[in-house]
Amino acid sequence: MGIALGTSVVYLPNTGVPYPTLLCFLAGRFPKIPPQTWIERITAGKVLTEERQPVTLETNYLPDKRLFYYREVAEEPAIPFQEEILFQNDHLLVACKPPFLPVTPTGPYVTETLINRLKERTSNPFLSPINRIDRDTSGLVLISANKASRGTYQRLFMDGKVRKTYSAVAEFPGDMGQSDWLVENRIEEGEPWFRMRVGPGTVNARSHIRLVQATGRQALFLLEPLTGKKHQLRLHLSGLGCPILNDRCYPLLLEKRPDDFSRPLQLLAQKIEFRDPLSGKEMVFATRRSLLPLTG
Repeated sequence: MGIALGTSVVYLPNTGVPYPTLLCFLAGRFPKIPPQTWIERITAGKVLTEERQPVTLETNYLPDKRLFYYREVAEEPAIPFQEEILFQNDHLLVACKPPFLPVTPTGPYVTETLINRLKERTSNPFLSPINRIDRDTSGLVLISANKASRGTYQRLFMDGKVRKTYSAVAEFPGDMGQSDWLVENRIEEGEPWFRMRVGPGTVNARSHIRLVQATGRQALFLLEPLTGKKHQLRLHLSGLGCPILNDRCYPLLLEKRPDDFSRPLQLLAQKIEFRDPLSGKEMVFATRRSLLPLTG
């Protein structure tokens, strides 16, 4: 069984009286987890309050509070690719994530995650991601190594002071009439829950996209996200008629099947640039990882 090294969190909304029992809430919030599993976790002291005290089956519902729990899976797929540490000091770690490896526990993955692997490699239990990329995407992830300075680095992203450059190999429809685009639209949650869509309303997603090279039916693009919506680059490039190679979600959701490690998504978080808020130095990190070469 795979058991996460760190805890996951769930928020308990103020639903109004009468409040449900904790067991009823957890069973409803996570319908794929049998109630008996929650009973076993609670009994074993694996569900905690914000004060990190174990709850019991008799603990009252805690509106507007959080519960912490350890994610468990009976069988966890192994990811046969290795992450790389590019930089590390007392406050920051920069890693290059391979495709298929999630940054944090999700779905059937609890130990096969970037953050858990790095905690084991560095013996630092306080590692926490500052930015995240999709499980399918490869490339750079910034990770806080010190709880005291974590918020300082997180504010860089909140204030838009981090420049990120991605590269992608995508399908190429032929002469597009231009080679440079500023894509602006509204991205919102679609169906099913893990898939996003473009909808009407106020713009909340902006990307600068540049065509670098085209060969036959494929092309290499450089992409700079100016905002950070989920699946933004995948949606924006697909919206230009250039879906990223091996994308199983856009433009069409393909049938679910086991990972094909020979066909990784051709999207790479290639470079991150920012001024370090502690040292004042300009920081530039780039990965040596590459995408597949263009074919005809």
